[in-house]
Amino acid sequence: MAGIYLHIPFCKSKCHYCNFFSLASQKLKVPFLPALEREIDLTREYLGGETVQTIYFGGGTPSLYSPMALQGLMERVTSPPGPSPGGYTSPPDPSPAGEGRIVRPADMEITIELNPEDVTEEYVAGLRKTWFNRFSLGVQSFDDGDLRTLNRAHSAAQSMRAVTLLKEAGYGNISIDLIYGIPGSESSGWEKNLEIAFSLGVPHISAYALTVEARTPLAWMIERKKSAPVSDELQEKQFRTLVERTKANGYLQYEISNFCKPGHHAIHNTNYWNGVPYLGLGPSAHSYDGRSRRWNISSLSGYITAISKGEPVFESEQLTPDQRYNEYVMTSLRTMWGCNGKKIIFDFGITIYDLFKKGIMPMIGQGWVTKKEEVYYLTDEGKLFADRVASALFITG
Repeated sequence: MAGIYLHIPFCKSKCHYCNFFSLASQKLKVPFLPALEREIDLTREYLGGETVQTIYFGGGTPSLYSPMALQGLMERVTSPPGPSPGGYTSPPDPSPAGEGRIVRPADMEITIELNPEDVTEEYVAGLRKTWFNRFSLGVQSFDDGDLRTLNRAHSAAQSMRAVTLLKEAGYGNISIDLIYGIPGSESSGWEKNLEIAFSLGVPHISAYALTVEARTPLAWMIERKKSAPVSDELQEKQFRTLVERTKANGYLQYEISNFCKPGHHAIHNTNYWNGVPYLGLGPSAHSYDGRSRRWNISSLSGYITAISKGEPVFESEQLTPDQRYNEYVMTSLRTMWGCNGKKIIFDFGITIYDLFKKGIMPMIGQGWVTKKEEVYYLTDEGKLFADRVASALFITG
């Protein structure tokens, strides 16, 4: 199995906390699509014939493009090469009645990230003519004050309306992103955020602690005391509330930052954590084939120019066994499936497993890790110290 990620780098405005590669300017929005289509053609062999199980449109803001434009990309990325000069035979155009439309491959999870303000009745009607079956809404908060602090373009009311419109259209696989630890926020406000999410009936919630990234407007504002700093104590308190309230409302914490009702975990992201190969398309996108990684350049103009010439747009590295072990430990411990000692022995050898056990025993004594048979799991308390636990187990040097 494998996944495909398509990075759409355009935004209406930059959020104060964001350090992902995205651009508020949309002047290259038109020439970007042909470049992305060309990269699809150039990279068809990367996954080595693996069956594509998931497609994920992220950004940036994919919903700045029409549903039909995104549908065209989906059809291109899932269609085999044809005899045309470009190595590709265009699929038939979808029609409202479905005439001539390619059928979505069975059991494929296809996700689109949406900004709430883009989810109108017209846009949802367009989505119904596409293959999308999972929707990730960048809500971040249901408090308008928080949204102003983060420089989000939507309101709390628009977020609630977006969920309602998707549900009325028959879509059940909806996820929302929330951020906790926002400067100036109160714990009561965070609890209200969660209660609204529960009342909307969304089956998946991704919740992240606000991180102050270098060279972002948020970092600049905190440095110049134009914003309150992020409080570790507040983040810890709100994280504990998050874990307690989601559990009480029937959500599984299947990864430290991800919570779902049974059967609604994100297959695409879960595959990342399980080391499943994936191809990343678009500027700054990363790819992984099980043994190596590569990452596209973080320059839209450079990307478009290179792709038009058929030139590589990426750098790459071959992963050492130590790097692959470190990545497995880091990602597996974050999930409810845990870090499997038998897998460490099989993939990396008994000597590495002995080092792992030596490093993890103090974590068990601290109450941060628990063990069942040969699988190791973070406790609820240990989830607060996940990075510290993982780094103590890394092989360095």
